Amino acid sequence: MRHGGQILVDALKANRVGHVFSVPGESFLAVLDGLHESGIRNIVCRQEGGAAMMAEAAGKLTGRPGVAIVTRGPGATNASAGVHVARQDSTPMILLVGQITRTDRDREAFQELDYRQVFGGLAKWAAEIDDTARIPEYMARAFHVAMSGRPGPVVLALPEDMLTETANVADLPPVAPVMQAPSEAAVRAVADALAAASHPLIVAGGSVWSGAASDALACFAATWDVPVAVPFRRQDRIDNRLPHYVGDLGVGMNPKLGEALQRADLVVSLGSRLGDTLTNGFSLMSPAGQGRRIVMVHPDPDETGHLWRGDPSIAADPGQMVQALAAVPASRQFGAWRRELRKQYEDWQKPHPTPGNVRMEEVICWLSENLPEDAILTNGAGNYASFLHRYFRFKHPHTQLAPTSGSMGYGLPAAIAAKILQPERPVICLAGDGCLQMSITELSTAAQHGANIIVIVANNGQYGTIRMHQERHYPGRVSGTSLFSPDFAAIAWAYGGHGETVSDGADFPAAFARARDAGTLSVIELKLDPEALTSSATLSQIRDSARR
Repeated sequence: MRHGGQILVDALKANRVGHVFSVPGESFLAVLDGLHESGIRNIVCRQEGGAAMMAEAAGKLTGRPGVAIVTRGPGATNASAGVHVARQDSTPMILLVGQITRTDRDREAFQELDYRQVFGGLAKWAAEIDDTARIPEYMARAFHVAMSGRPGPVVLALPEDMLTETANVADLPPVAPVMQAPSEAAVRAVADALAAASHPLIVAGGSVWSGAASDALACFAATWDVPVAVPFRRQDRIDNRLPHYVGDLGVGMNPKLGEALQRADLVVSLGSRLGDTLTNGFSLMSPAGQGRRIVMVHPDPDETGHLWRGDPSIAADPGQMVQALAAVPASRQFGAWRRELRKQYEDWQKPHPTPGNVRMEEVICWLSENLPEDAILTNGAGNYASFLHRYFRFKHPHTQLAPTSGSMGYGLPAAIAAKILQPERPVICLAGDGCLQMSITELSTAAQHGANIIVIVANNGQYGTIRMHQERHYPGRVSGTSLFSPDFAAIAWAYGGHGETVSDGADFPAAFARARDAGTLSVIELKLDPEALTSSATLSQIRDSARR
């Protein structure tokens, strides 16, 4: 006989969970008891949103569900930010939420919520376990749903009395992802579509991507001499140094690549949903009249016809598809088209000078040239990230952790999770002054658990992205976008870490070296000129253009 908390923890162990991310609550004390001697490392966080984002980042890195455990009511609603990231980023994740006792339901008891309603439109599946003996069943289904088809988040509510009751029930074996190998006919259909095209563009995305898939994509692209683009914040799907990589389609994309998407007579989507971010709000491609042939390869058959009419639509693992395509001899090549797009990418990579003594383009170019190739870079949302997207060349899979949902505050918790899961690799978090302050208390989590990350804060004293849009629509009428920031370096020291402030770009390499050698968490604050609003235009240029 085991209590429900122990049964649940044993289900986690059966599914090879090595870490959980939590904020403790009295609603799931039995789970904490089960974790006590389990061998599962419990990473105690400072806010439930941070815990959920850490679990989401773990899912991105491993391809298996990251697990967060939070308490009822405000704990669950705080965690919803991470669930939203997992949903829009198609990341496998499980959120376990403490719940009131079953006998108190429907009385608006302390912190009572109906989690099926709260998360019903946000998670892939939201349920509540009422029977202790059914915990293994629910947990097995949770792992299956989180990884099957289009991966995503699952939420399970755990009534407190259900967790303390005992039951004599067997554990279930670990859940394996559903195999979705493409048929020979499907592989041939993609090859035939390429053979019939004149200006094809491969868009390689997908939320779960392996090193083997990356190598196969490079081989496939070289065999057909075809250009490969990637969706927003999926830049690590292929080595950016290869001549077939032509850039990323997303926020702040190279305008020339957007034009190329419009010109392409064939788009082969390998795992991407080809959503609004990739198509610039459907202005480059419209589901109402797509105007070109689209081949859709996606693990979820519902997604292949959600926005686009695929010709053909193929329900298969895009990684397995590209490995199969790599073995198909090319019946034609597209060298001139590919070289044109690659040149446009390389021209876009040439640094565009921005104002100020510290220039983000120079910082990012230095990082791209000097970081180890397996270094993991994380970021949240903000205009600072456009410099990373434009100038950094990702070399290996699982080196980019960033929310395609555009969630602020993500970079720091993601970096902590990455360093805890893979401590041998350098982990660098890029954050804006506004972005970092949304989750800055997780520096305490990093210090407690020995996550020796380097945080680079781009401080321009404003919510830069919103200020950019504000100047475009209401030039000169600044409202609600100015931002006060603390001394970020001093905060690092307060948490027992290493802090530096860089006011001259020439000092950045030495500051980074000291941070790297500090042996603890480090924060480097970059003092930026507020005029340096984007990688292409200054604040004044945006305002003046709007006033014309």
